[in-house]
Amino acid sequence: MNDNPPPTGPSQHMKALQRANVVRLARSRLKAGVSGGQIEVAEVIRACPWEARSMGIGELLRSQKRWGEGRCRRFLAPTHITETKRLDSLTPRQRNELLARLGASGAPPLPAVQAA
Repeated sequence: MNDNPPPTGPSQHMKALQRANVVRLARSRLKAGVSGGQIEVAEVIRACPWEARSMGIGELLRSQKRWGEGRCRRFLAPTHITETKRLDSLTPRQRNELLARLGASGAPPLPAVQAA
């Protein structure tokens, strides 16, 4: 026989789903702000808000207008930071290197394309 009392309130997996939805919505607003130009990527990297902590650096960079996989890869190549590196796991040196490469405007010029 089962002597356990019935669970009250939301179960653990429901709480996890609710938390994930909150993070997804907040991250969506953050990425929309970056895409719209209201929020600079450099400020997100510097401040590392709670909604961006588990976000990969590539995901954040690609949320800017005109930034796709190729531009993101070319930007990160000299830093030896992978696109999947989470913002909360960046070392101070990596964070400073990214901020320096982004400059004040938050969008560096496109790297020169080499002729084939």
